[in-house]
Amino acid sequence: MKAAHILKCLLMTLLPAIYAVTCIFPVVWLFYTSFKTMGEFSISVLALPESFLRLDNFIYVLTEVNVLKYMLNTLRITVVVLFFVVLFSFINGYFLARFKFRGRGFLAVLYTCNLVIPAHAVLVPTYILFSRINLSNHWYSTVLPMVCMELTVGIFLVSGYIQTVPKELEEAAAIDGSSFSRTLFTIILPVVRPVLITCAIITFFHCWNEFSFSLILFNTEELFTLPLALMRFKGEYSVDYPRIMTTMFVSIVPALLIYICFSKQIIKGMMAGAVKG
Repeated sequence: MKAAHILKCLLMTLLPAIYAVTCIFPVVWLFYTSFKTMGEFSISVLALPESFLRLDNFIYVLTEVNVLKYMLNTLRITVVVLFFVVLFSFINGYFLARFKFRGRGFLAVLYTCNLVIPAHAVLVPTYILFSRINLSNHWYSTVLPMVCMELTVGIFLVSGYIQTVPKELEEAAAIDGSSFSRTLFTIILPVVRPVLITCAIITFFHCWNEFSFSLILFNTEELFTLPLALMRFKGEYSVDYPRIMTTMFVSIVPALLIYICFSKQIIKGMMAGAVKG
């Protein structure tokens, strides 16, 4: 029994450790590959660079490629998408959780269908529609499809969380003479803030890494986002992997910082609506 207990403890410790290494190593690999030349990378993909003082790739990415421009393009789209996703998720989630109205079931099914339809299945219709109504190749072209794709998860997160909030809060506010809109935004909104932060962080990661809609809706390089900028390093016969790794590392730094700062908030928001009461 003692040996079985030791083996169980070892497995429970070893498996999470292996999983953690598989998550951390790609970031470490991106980092030290950024200091390699193409020749070093061709000799060994996993070997350490000859020098960590060689900053040629970083200088090239920040000056010649101007990755900061693509980062600002991505950030602009992400901020707008975050605003609409959080706002509409809060309002729609609240109404789905609190009110019984005709068509509520159909609306819930419609939102659920959006979860099972992959984004790639709507790329061609989106391209045709946006081209015909002249909405392609603008900085805001990807805002609408991205909001539509991200909205469903936020709505269900908020709806599940709202169901854990006592209705007595709204009833007490109504007795005190508070209007519906005031109750919604000054009483309910602060209560559901944890799940809204979770929704915002998940949406941020998806928007920061979004590629498909940007590829079909942006034709001008000035509008390219970070994922599209990586295509600049792919030639007809060769690919400059060290510079690709450098661009990827620079682009994931903001996402890594946000995840490190808000990782506990993500877990808290995800678990908050899991149990009613």
